[in-house]
Amino acid sequence: MAGRFLSAFEPLSRVILEVKRPERRVGFNEKLFWTGLALVLYLVMAVVPLYGIEAGAEGDPFRYMRVIFASQRGSLMELGIGPIVTAGLILQLLAGSGMIGCNFSDPKDRELFTVASKFFSLILIGVQASAYIIGGVYGALDPRAAIFVFIQLMVAGLVLMLLDEMIQKGWGFGSGISLFILAGVAQNLLWDSLSPIFPAPGEDPPNYYGAIPALIYGALNGRLTLQSAFVRVPSHLPALLGLFTTIAVFLIVIYFEGVRVELPISHASYRGYRGRYPIKLFYVSNLPVIFASALFANIYFISQLLWSNYNPGNTNFWLNLIGMYRQGEQGLEPFGGLVYYVIAPRSITDVMNFPVRAIVFTGIMVAFCIVFSLTWLEVGGLGPSTVAKQLVDSGMQIPGFRRSGKPIETVLKRYIPTVTVLGGAIVGLIAAVADFFGVFGTGMGILLSVGILYQYYQTLMQERVSEMYPAIRRFFGG
Repeated sequence: MAGRFLSAFEPLSRVILEVKRPERRVGFNEKLFWTGLALVLYLVMAVVPLYGIEAGAEGDPFRYMRVIFASQRGSLMELGIGPIVTAGLILQLLAGSGMIGCNFSDPKDRELFTVASKFFSLILIGVQASAYIIGGVYGALDPRAAIFVFIQLMVAGLVLMLLDEMIQKGWGFGSGISLFILAGVAQNLLWDSLSPIFPAPGEDPPNYYGAIPALIYGALNGRLTLQSAFVRVPSHLPALLGLFTTIAVFLIVIYFEGVRVELPISHASYRGYRGRYPIKLFYVSNLPVIFASALFANIYFISQLLWSNYNPGNTNFWLNLIGMYRQGEQGLEPFGGLVYYVIAPRSITDVMNFPVRAIVFTGIMVAFCIVFSLTWLEVGGLGPSTVAKQLVDSGMQIPGFRRSGKPIETVLKRYIPTVTVLGGAIVGLIAAVADFFGVFGTGMGILLSVGILYQYYQTLMQERVSEMYPAIRRFFGG
């Protein structure tokens, strides 16, 4: 029975746009087609500029949140998945804390929860689009242009939300949000590695943006030294240190993705079927980093809007506690307040100059990743009791134990809470420290991309196993 909060969205469920679940089993090739189509549409929208704004506006006040939110400056994907993730984060935290009643095992509650998420996503798309326009991100716009830009952002956000829903409801593989994040990280990684542009035209000698072109140019012209290859000037430019760190982070995360505890399981009806139920070190996957990133990015977004409109001189004591800004090499940069400590130092030079900031940021990131990991256990249906019920309902059992939920739950409680805390701490630590070495695509982005690639690998393997063993298809949600 839906709680009072979710029941309020029942009338809305009849009118809000939605993608229907497939009434048949969608084949592998068809899922591949719809997933590819969603990706193509996202990439097209990411390069279509917003009509009505000036091209090449100065700076990018929200550059720190671009990779995580799969957004592109000045395009239809200006807002990216930010409002969708933020709305989901708020509702999931409310449900996990018990402030709103929601039984995720009840299809009706899940449906109403989805409607509520879409409703709040649309509200946040509108709020964020309005904030961008009113806050002067696009400069001074006349009323007609402002309305037209607002409509474009609303429509683009709605399309992105429906693409994500289409994939999640079984028409594609995995999650649309994960797919779009992966595409954004891949773009940034290629750009930081291979970009042939000059950030400062007319500079002598010319300085390529991409790490590899800059390395080749310096070697050919005799200007390359060991120090200049690994740490460039200005410090925000991609260098070999960032490239090697990116490769190292990929390998480290791939290793940790393979660390797991495997519980032996067997099928009660098929005596010959035996397998193992894996409890991974990264048990809740990359979701804690997504949620922490969403929280930090919204702090950054709100603080910068407050600063630009009410505290441009950093004279208001209370607003200074939220964030203080100044002009830097890449436009506005935080130098005080809460926002200063939730944005990672972007180079090893910054870490050495401001060690307290690096330590505080790491502590905050690790703490929030642990909190979000534990919260997601129940909200995401990954807790010991839920997993035990899934195993029993799918005909599985642990050899040596009665085929009952309680004994299996007792075994799972020995491992799941521990690996959840440990895994959350490790992903937070990797995401924080990777940025200190100038990793391409940000530490959070690389961590997320490896996790997403690993999830897609698991999804493809599950598809094959489901076809080979139809009896366990229910356990995989097929």
